[in-house]
Amino acid sequence: MEESEDVPKDFVKLKSEKLSVDEASELVVSPYCGAVSLFIGTTRNNFEGKKVIHLEYEAYTSMAETEIKKICRNVRQKWPSVKHIAVHHRLGVVPITEASVIIAVSSPHRAESLEAVMYCINTLKASVPIWKKEIYEDEYSWKENKECFWANSEK
Repeated sequence: MEESEDVPKDFVKLKSEKLSVDEASELVVSPYCGAVSLFIGTTRNNFEGKKVIHLEYEAYTSMAETEIKKICRNVRQKWPSVKHIAVHHRLGVVPITEASVIIAVSSPHRAESLEAVMYCINTLKASVPIWKKEIYEDEYSWKENKECFWANSEK
């Protein structure tokens, strides 16, 4: 395969079905890269002493996809050697232990892919219009991301 045939690609997906780590990983593999880094954000069963039953995510889908694509462009400016990027986020109900978000990045060497994955998740939480509702045994709570710029601007 010529390197020109392995053009850098971004794979952005918001969906209500279960996310696949294998799918995200396979999308970014490249013969020109020695590193694939992954972040998998999963639903945990507790928050501040409360039992979490599940999470629910809502999004302004078209705007969320646009913002995620912007994150991918920024990654490529900061780490030009990054080859492929996959950002998959689940919408709707996400049971305990299942993935809410999967980010996969390939690059020739590990440092760039690891740094890019961290940048992706931190920036996603700060700027992408996806909202999380935690469902507890007796109540629920809409959660804002501490990193979220619009939530912090009003304080």
